[in-house]
Amino acid sequence: MKSAKSLVTIILAVVMLGTLTGRAMADFPEKPITIVVPWPAGGAYDLAARLMAENPPQNLPVAMVVNNVTGAAGSNGVRHVAQSEADGYTIGMMGTHAIAQSYMNANATPLADLEPLMLIGPEPASLAVSNDTGISTVKQYLAALKEQPGSILNGNDSPGGFSYIAATMLEKRFGVTLSKIPYQGYAPTASALVSGEVMSSTLPIPLLAEQHKAGKVKIIGVAAEKRHPFAPDVPTFKEQGYDFIAEDFYMLYLPKGVPGNRRQRLEKGFHDLLNDDGFQSKAAELGLVIMPLDAEASRDYLDRRALEVKTILENANLLED
Repeated sequence: MKSAKSLVTIILAVVMLGTLTGRAMADFPEKPITIVVPWPAGGAYDLAARLMAENPPQNLPVAMVVNNVTGAAGSNGVRHVAQSEADGYTIGMMGTHAIAQSYMNANATPLADLEPLMLIGPEPASLAVSNDTGISTVKQYLAALKEQPGSILNGNDSPGGFSYIAATMLEKRFGVTLSKIPYQGYAPTASALVSGEVMSSTLPIPLLAEQHKAGKVKIIGVAAEKRHPFAPDVPTFKEQGYDFIAEDFYMLYLPKGVPGNRRQRLEKGFHDLLNDDGFQSKAAELGLVIMPLDAEASRDYLDRRALEVKTILENANLLED
């Protein structure tokens, strides 16, 4: 008799647990979801986050807000997400900067403390110059640096940010030396190039496409396999005879410990959104390349990129001991 009662109790407990789990799944989300961007407003990460917030996934019918948590070459934003409550209501945006800082800064958040949710897509670097330089090709740019090392002031992120890494990759690949000037994010770097405060930059194309079309700056090379739709007149490095590719990426991630059912709901929502033709058209208008990967594939991608970035930083003597 006792055994029968025990069995009934176990069955009831399992049913109740299943009911509560189902209800928790159905109830999530019940309040706004925050997307944390580690760079100032106006940059490419910010544009992607705001586009998603303005077009939230259909299965996540709540408001989405963008919170720019800046500083320390992106580390502050990553730390903010990692230390947030693991309830699915805080999502981070990250890229190469998170990998680099995990190797360069002993106080930065380890990649193991982050849970990849969805790769959004790649973002290639470009090489752009101010008009007063008189430079119009990659060949001329490299020749100027060979003739006078350090003569070109290059605007980029602080050490560890993607545009800094792209500039360092360029130095190592071609055996040249830049005078790298750090700015807190893409938008102020773009402004510095347009104003002539710096002579070149290694930013993604969408940040400078309009200024390039208006003749305020000149993009002279794209560090990707193909030309960018926002600057179809600009040849790649490869087209100019130089084998050089430098790409950042956009990835959504969560703090460790978000319940599996919530994580799955978020993954499905953003997967459906990023694969939607209408959303992709809006993203293309902003110059964003959307090539989504699910959580598992995103983790594999992050692991591969981590090894690549570590090698780059090691060669540049930027690794934290």
